[in-house]
Parts: sequence; structure tokens; C-alpha cells
Amino acid sequence: MLSAYPHSVPSYLQADQLGAWGNYLQQVDRVTPYLGHLSRWVETLKRPKRILVVDVPIHLDDGSIAHFEGYRVQHNISRGPAKGGVRFHQDVTLPEVMALSAWMSVKNAAVNVPFGGAKGGIRVDPRTLSSSELERLTRRYTSEIGVIIGPTKDIPAPDVNTNEQIMAWMMDTYSVNTGATATGVVTGKPISLGGSLGRREATGRGVFTVGVEAARHLGLDIAQARIAVQGLGNVGGVAAKLFAEAGATVVAVQDHSGSIFCGAGLDIPALLAHVAATGGVRDFPHVDILANEAFWEIPCDILIPAALEQQITIANAGRIRASMIIEGANGPTTPDADDILAERGILVLPDVLANAGGVTVSYFEWVQDFSSFFWDEEEINSRLVQIMKNAFASVWQVAQDKKVSLRTATFIIACQRILHTREVRGLYP
Repeated sequence: MLSAYPHSVPSYLQADQLGAWGNYLQQVDRVTPYLGHLSRWVETLKRPKRILVVDVPIHLDDGSIAHFEGYRVQHNISRGPAKGGVRFHQDVTLPEVMALSAWMSVKNAAVNVPFGGAKGGIRVDPRTLSSSELERLTRRYTSEIGVIIGPTKDIPAPDVNTNEQIMAWMMDTYSVNTGATATGVVTGKPISLGGSLGRREATGRGVFTVGVEAARHLGLDIAQARIAVQGLGNVGGVAAKLFAEAGATVVAVQDHSGSIFCGAGLDIPALLAHVAATGGVRDFPHVDILANEAFWEIPCDILIPAALEQQITIANAGRIRASMIIEGANGPTTPDADDILAERGILVLPDVLANAGGVTVSYFEWVQDFSSFFWDEEEINSRLVQIMKNAFASVWQVAQDKKVSLRTATFIIACQRILHTREVRGLYP
């Protein structure tokens, strides 16, 4: 499989352990025949602009010193400053961060915001750290990557296991180190530090918006739809809430604690409150407990994977009983699984389109920080919905015209925008 792109594997990676980066390379290979004269620039998409690997040493509360490995990858900056989140997770790897940064390039171009793609992470289980240790880790990491981030260079944001508080520490650290308050260096900040209204719910709202648009094309009545959601954080939780408010029935939810099912429909506000109080869905009352693998076999109209990457694989794609999949997470479906789903007639709304609501409102936050003029939530949500609808309409049209999947159609639009900019900028020197 990997031999299809032997020259696209950087020397610092093992060709047989590419993980998510290998999936991304396959996606680029699939879109290349549709790029026309721009295909001569396609290697640009297969090589990150800049990769920084840093040591993150901190004092632990017991007086010992611990070292953690941190990353910041800037995939492409042809269209504007790099933009992408920072995740704290024990399984973070360089190939994963590279892939996530590349998907950010595609995502930003797909919704046509003036950003390139980036991603960052630290290999750490944040549950093992105290609040003070987490703060020291965040501040040290920010100092280490401070040489390449900045409001006009690279703007981090929250991702897995990071939040408004983490962003506040990052903003403060960068500001102290540069000697000036720079609210625009990160997005997803607290409102009091220049954060944007509507940002926390933006990714889930984007998932809901494109889901409604796709359902309309499929003739699916959202008010009659049965929905299964994997992950009940900012993305899955908000999407579940919005679909439930629209009349849909959320029948199954899976998170790190387990999988639950209720044929009559889960009480989403009560479930969200339960998760906030207990940290997981497992002990929610009056539900059936499912084996995690059985979750993928639940009959539903819409399946929303909103957790981590590579959840839908060749092993379970054949068992999925949904009409439509909306990718709330980044990279939840492998290319092989994509093919199986296509053969079975299951419509996939790809991550690079479906979860772009977050970066869209991050763009709004960045603009507001620069202008020091802030919009109300109604205006932000209205602008977000319009951008997502326009992006979906463009992708749907390309998919129909070229008879390709929505993922390939999104890549066609995004990669053409990225490579056209690369072409007109030229190479220096």
C-alpha cells in the first residue's frame, strides 16, 4: 500500500508506521488526478513546511523532574498564518500531528478562511498531573514553541484535553515572553481575554449544519432521524444537543467510559449534566450497556464519530447500519473503510468539511482580537451557518459533477486553492 508514494515518506519517519499520515497521503493520491496543471505542485501537500520537536521538562509537585515530548507542525502557510489546535494525550505521535496539521490546511481552504494548517501536541496523560503541574507543562511547552508561533505566524487553539484555561496560560506565556499582550496568538480563549462568543459550540454547530444540509439532499427528515454519537465532548455533545432540539432521537452514545443505548431516545441535557459530573456516560440510569464493538452495529440514520482518529476501520465498516456518517472528529475513517462505506451506499460527510465550524469561529475570534471590536453571539452563529452552508453547497456540486465522494470533492476544492496560491507565489529563491 505504501509503495504507491515511496518519495512522500520523510526520512525521519518509519515507512511501516505512518498511521494517520499514511491515511492522509492516500487521500492526496486520490485527489491528484483532479488537480489538472496544479498537480505538478502536489508534493507540496506531502511535505510539512516546518516541524518542531521539543523537550518539555517540568518540576513535579513532589520535587522530581519529568520530561515530556512536544510537537508543533506547520503543514502549509501559503494562504495565511498556520492555524490548528494543541492536544495533550498519551498516544500523541509525530505522524499523527503531521496528519492533523495537513487536514487543517485542507479544512481551512475548504471553508475559505485565510489560514494555513498546523497542529501541536504533547505526549502526556493530563489526568496524571495536578493543576499546577499542568500549568507548568503548558507554559514550558509554549516557551519552547514560542519561536515559531505568533498572531501573524501560527495561532494555536484547543483540541483533545485542552481548553480555555490552557489557552489562557499559552496566551499569557507568549505575551510575557514577548513583552506585549498578544491576545491573537491563540484562539479558544476565555471571553475575558479576547475569546469569541459561540466558539465553544462552533464545531458541534458546524456538524449539525452540514448534517441538516446533507439530510435535505437525501430526503431525510431530521425530526424523524435516529442518531448515534461517539464522544460527548465539545463536538459530540453540542451536536447531540442541537439534533435533539431539532426533534431527532439520539439512541446511542459511546465515550471512553463505555457505550449506552436507549431505543426510546436518550435525555441529552440530563446525559450531558451526568457526563459533566461523573466524567463519562457509563453509569447513566435507565439505559442498556453495550459492548463497545456493538456500538457500531446500532441501526440509525446518522452516525457521528466525534472522538479520536481511526475509529471506523476495515474491521467495523461493514457492520455500520447508518445512512449517513458525519465526521465530528479528525480522521476517524481510514481510506479502506471509506471504500467499504462508499460501496455500501453510506454517505460520509468528511471531517475536513463537517468539523470546520471550530476553525471558522476561531477565524472570527482572531479578526475580533485584531480589531478590538467584538460581535454578539447571534451574528457569530449566523456568519458560521452561512459559511458552512456555502462550503457544503460547493462540495456537493463538485461531488455531483465529478462523480466522486464528498471527501474527494472537499480535497479537490481545498487543494486547488492551496496549490494555486503556491503557484502564484512561486518559489524563493
